Amino acid sequence: MDRDGTLNVDTGYVARPDDVRLIEGAAEGARSLAHAGFMLVVTSNQSGIARGIMTEAQADAVDARLLQLLRQEDVPIEGIYRCPHLPEGKVPAFAVACDCRKPKPGLILRAAQDLHVDLARSWTVGDSERDVEAGTAAGCRAVLLSAVPGRGSALPVAKDLREAAQIIIASP
Repeated sequence: MDRDGTLNVDTGYVARPDDVRLIEGAAEGARSLAHAGFMLVVTSNQSGIARGIMTEAQADAVDARLLQLLRQEDVPIEGIYRCPHLPEGKVPAFAVACDCRKPKPGLILRAAQDLHVDLARSWTVGDSERDVEAGTAAGCRAVLLSAVPGRGSALPVAKDLREAAQIIIASP
């Protein structure tokens, strides 16, 4: 799953733990997937690090807050993987081209290797085309979150993670 815009409200560059708010229905959808036997993993582009908007420590704190909120809702997250890179970033250590910035599949491939995930039986859920492109490039099926019906017509489209979970669980 993507993070900002899928699990938590996307307010731009979420750099403070106090700004993390779960999207309505996100915990319910994620919990449904976990109860159906899916391992939940978060993959997220966090170019705010390369842009100098936040530090890695701030990103860690935001991730910790997200995990805390999800644990309170009985949602187990097996791992969080993020890409801090952006070729045109201001922080030299992160101003690089990489294979982990979505739509490239590097984050998903790394998570699959680390956690022994069968990508052919996996799903990617995100609120942007680059999220689902990364998932399909890694060999997953995908659901695009969108309030616009029919957007991404080649893929299933859901209004939120709760609806995406229903699609995934009902799929063969």
